[in-house]
Amino acid sequence: MRSVDVKWVGSVSYDEGYALQAARVDEVVAARALGGDQGTIHLLEHLPAVITISRRREAPSHLLALPDRLAADGIEVRETDRGGDITYHGPGQLVAYPNLDLNIFNLGLHDYMRMLEEAVIRACAVWGIAAERDPGATGVWVDGAKLCAMGVRVRKWVSMHGLAINVSTDLRHFDHIVPCGLVGRKVTSLRRLLGPAAPGVREAGERIADALSDMLRERAEAVAARRRDHGATGDA
Repeated sequence: MRSVDVKWVGSVSYDEGYALQAARVDEVVAARALGGDQGTIHLLEHLPAVITISRRREAPSHLLALPDRLAADGIEVRETDRGGDITYHGPGQLVAYPNLDLNIFNLGLHDYMRMLEEAVIRACAVWGIAAERDPGATGVWVDGAKLCAMGVRVRKWVSMHGLAINVSTDLRHFDHIVPCGLVGRKVTSLRRLLGPAAPGVREAGERIADALSDMLRERAEAVAARRRDHGATGDA
């Protein structure tokens, strides 16, 4: 069984990123018959910038900018099949797409989402940022402002989409939307919080991927140990 791969993809369009994920999900599903493949964490930026709108009924109403304004700012619009509402992706933002076999880790969606949040919180602690969860809103927050947005889906219990953390993002572009459908909530970035000491996009991605990989490894080892114990005692 392979361990989780971490791959820096670089700058790709939203459509290219989606195709990359879809192909990897197919590989992970097919590998179940061959002993298993934990999956890959893809790290990237989206260029051109893009606003993604989920299939939630009210999500389209949270796009505020007219097409000519979006075109002037070089921002595309795409419908997405992830959970959540509406968000922005663009240069200076780290996007992590973990395509993982959640069956291997015995992870349900709730626990998986909390794990993604925890990976970002642990990375922020290394940078000296006291990040936290908000009980009423998925993601990672600092002093009431959203630093990291999240939205996922699963196909045959392999995860798609993931998280987006603002590193040096142009936060003015969030004025084009109601971010995540949360009226009146601010957004922030590592650059705004740390100034010149903020990590670069790739560095931020590697730090978050390391934290997530550590938790996944611990989880996989615990699951494997339980299965061995059950086999040794003859439990079903």
